[in-house]
Amino acid sequence: MAEKLDTAAWYRRFALVETRGYSPTYEQWCIGISEDPHLLALLDDLPDAKRQPNLLLGAARFHGAQPTPYPEFRGFLLEHWAQISETMLTRSTQTNEAGRCAVLLPLFARIAATEGRPLALLEVGASAGLCLYPDRYGYSYDAGPLLSAGPVPQELVMECATTGHPPLPASLPSVSFRGGIDLNPLRVADDDDVAWLEALVWPEHARRRERLRAAVEVARREPPLLVKGDLTVDLEHLIQRAPADAVVVVFHSAVLAYVGESGREAFRDTMLRLTADRSRPVHWVSNEGYGVLPGVEGALPKADVEVDRLFVLTHNGEAVARTGGHGQTLDWLE
Repeated sequence: MAEKLDTAAWYRRFALVETRGYSPTYEQWCIGISEDPHLLALLDDLPDAKRQPNLLLGAARFHGAQPTPYPEFRGFLLEHWAQISETMLTRSTQTNEAGRCAVLLPLFARIAATEGRPLALLEVGASAGLCLYPDRYGYSYDAGPLLSAGPVPQELVMECATTGHPPLPASLPSVSFRGGIDLNPLRVADDDDVAWLEALVWPEHARRRERLRAAVEVARREPPLLVKGDLTVDLEHLIQRAPADAVVVVFHSAVLAYVGESGREAFRDTMLRLTADRSRPVHWVSNEGYGVLPGVEGALPKADVEVDRLFVLTHNGEAVARTGGHGQTLDWLE
């Protein structure tokens, strides 16, 4: 895990594994930081959890950093370090990628069909809750025809390439409840919170930025229930607020990497207990980086997944697919 790396190694690994081929700007910046003793010293003055590359990059963008060569970016960091470091201390990485609904949807639809009930979607680490609207977006799998419940803007058509035999739905499931839990929920009505979400989108990803803005407008018309709380403590209280006639689906995507090992294990045990209790149907859908969810990594060939950036999609603790980090690919394993 990242917290076991020194800062220079952390930023170099982020550049070479996470950003290479995906964001030339961030690759250049993080390589530069990894070789810059002065900036590394500034970062090392921050708590471990606040030295994350994505957090620094987002905070810099939030305060106006533009995609420039590293020397100019370094000068910007030094000039604005007081504001940037304060933002790093008070905010967290809360990327809210609505495109991930494309890889979640097949499980959501299969659960709704199997249970014969509408969905009560409860997102752990919900950020602003933009993934709570899978029925409001459109989908095109393998460049096929549009799947939607009605007209949607092009920005909200999620394009996804698939392999294997995913259970692609013929129609969208009904959602009767949308709720989320987060240590620091973001509000789509708050311009600063929306600006923070935009700052977390990598500079070259204009399509994602447009999608974010369009998804924010969807959420503003029908705000979700977002509660401030800890996933290992407060989730069951949120489950109790879901309608009795709906099937509860607890889901999360790119969240557990920011939770300590003991917290992840406690959360896993809680979810396995809830899904085994048939007094009320509860399903658990996880979309996390390889090795993040305890007990799942053994289901996959390790040699193929260490540096490919793909996530592992699971249903009730069983791996069913590998997915692109922003919902762009779905490789079904079943």
